Amino acid sequence: MREETVGTLLAFVVLVLLGIEPVIIKASPVNPFAFASAASLFASSILWTALLATGKAREIPKKPGEIKKTFLTGLFATAVAYSLFTYGTRLSTAINSAILTRFEVFYSFLIGWLFLGERITARGAFSALALVSGVFLVVTGGKGVTIGGGDVLLLLTPLFWQIGHAIAKRTAYSPLTIAALRNTFGGLLLLIPALKTGFAFTPLALAEGIIIALTQSLWYYSIARINLSKATAILTPSPVLSVMASMVLLGESVGVYQIAGLALIIAGTLLVALEKSEGR
Repeated sequence: MREETVGTLLAFVVLVLLGIEPVIIKASPVNPFAFASAASLFASSILWTALLATGKAREIPKKPGEIKKTFLTGLFATAVAYSLFTYGTRLSTAINSAILTRFEVFYSFLIGWLFLGERITARGAFSALALVSGVFLVVTGGKGVTIGGGDVLLLLTPLFWQIGHAIAKRTAYSPLTIAALRNTFGGLLLLIPALKTGFAFTPLALAEGIIIALTQSLWYYSIARINLSKATAILTPSPVLSVMASMVLLGESVGVYQIAGLALIIAGTLLVALEKSEGR
């Protein structure tokens, strides 16, 4: 199977897992920092077990210069991004959080073009616009969004995700090693504010840790094969999966705006899935 196809399929698997994740996070009764730190450290323990079992851990001492890159990935993509996301969501609304963080796809185009030499095509840009528009229609039902103080933090969150992803894409470790070290560093960095605000444990952190271990390892395997911007665009509809689950499981009605939004999302996802990863 071609590398392009494998990378695209892996991104779709990550999309499904990310659609499940908000349900677990919302159900957690403990301090958000404590939850994130415990989940990240549990994920790192799973990934370290896999590293040792496969022998991939041997590459770490062979390439010590790459450790700094994985620390920066953990700092930006986990510790900083999650902190911004937590406080932004508290100051804003769940709807704004779902929509504004989806602008990650536009950051991915910019960072991929500037730092990774990825090519931006007209079809790729159009698909990104269709995806974000579709998410907006499904999540809001066509209603307006009021901009509040926490929205700036929410807009900055995906920027730090993408900075971390760009660094990871240039790290000469296997995807499994990058994911393990990212969660180790990120979990330890988040442990500092978690201890200050009151550390507590919930079994849901274990479930979240499993999802983190799966999504991040598969994510790094994906972006090792396809453009960062393409992989990010595929993940854009993730909030919609949660909304659709509520419609199906809770019997909530589907309106015209939701149907129109889903049509845009399907079209945008198909367009970006067929896009070929190229350099500029």
